[in-house]
Amino acid sequence: MRILFIGDVVGNLGQQMLDDYLPRLKKHYKPQVTIVNGENAADGKGITEVAYKRMLNAGADVITLGNHAWDKHELLDFIDHAPKLIRPANFPGNTPGQGYVNINVNGKQLTVINLQGRVFLNALDDPFTKVDELLSHCSASNWIIIDFHAEATSEKEAFGYYVDGRVTAVIGTHTHVQTNDARILSQGTGYLTDAGMTGPYNGVLGVKTENVLSRFLTQRPSRFNVAEDDQGQLNGCVLDFDNNGHTRAINLIKVTPDHPFFD
Repeated sequence: MRILFIGDVVGNLGQQMLDDYLPRLKKHYKPQVTIVNGENAADGKGITEVAYKRMLNAGADVITLGNHAWDKHELLDFIDHAPKLIRPANFPGNTPGQGYVNINVNGKQLTVINLQGRVFLNALDDPFTKVDELLSHCSASNWIIIDFHAEATSEKEAFGYYVDGRVTAVIGTHTHVQTNDARILSQGTGYLTDAGMTGPYNGVLGVKTENVLSRFLTQRPSRFNVAEDDQGQLNGCVLDFDNNGHTRAINLIKVTPDHPFFD
C-alpha cells in the first residue's frame, strides 16, 4: 500500500504546481491514494469550491484542512457536499463537515484523519483525547493515517509517540517548512514533523517578502499577499504500508528550482 502526501498548497501558484507535477509524481510513484493539504489553496488562506475541485482534478483523492479552514466563508456552503474534503476532527461537535474519511482500497479500508494542535493555535478540543475517541471507531481499518496540523514541533512529536503502534502514520502540516526527520517509530508508525508547502519558492512561507519584513520592521499590521509571481515548489512524502498496519518506508519529496524532479 503506497500513499503520496502533498504538503500545504498555497495560492494559485501552489495549485499550478499541483496541476503540473502531481500527475507526474503519481506516474512515478504509483500510489494507491494521494492526500493533499489544501487549507491555504485560495489566496493563501482557506479553500473555495473551485480550488477543491481543481485539486481533485489534479489527482488528489483526499483534501485535508487546518486552522485556516473557515477563512473563506463559502466553505460553509459546500463542505457537507464534499465527500473528499475533511477538516480537523477536534473542532466542536456541531461543526459542519467531517473530520475523517474511509477509503476502500482493493477491498481493504484506509482511514484518513485530520486533527489540529493547540500550542500557539486556537484552543480546539484536545487532539490527544479526540484521537482516542476516533480510534475506538476504527477497528475495521487496515491502515490509519493522520494529518496533524500543528505549530509546535514538541506537540507533533509527542502526538506521534502517543499514537505509535495504533495508527499507520502521522504526517505534520502547517509550518510550510519541510523537516528532515522522516522516520518509523518503535511500534511501526511512520512519522514526519512537517511535510512542507506547495507554492511560491521564494518569499516567506509563501508570502511576499516585503509584506513580512514590514511587519517585523514596523511592528504594525501588514497585509500578507501570496507571492504568486515567483518560482514554485512542491513538498511532501511517499509512504509504503505493510499488511499489518505499519509503515515500511517513508521518504521525502522535494521539487524546487534547486531540486528539480526527473520523471
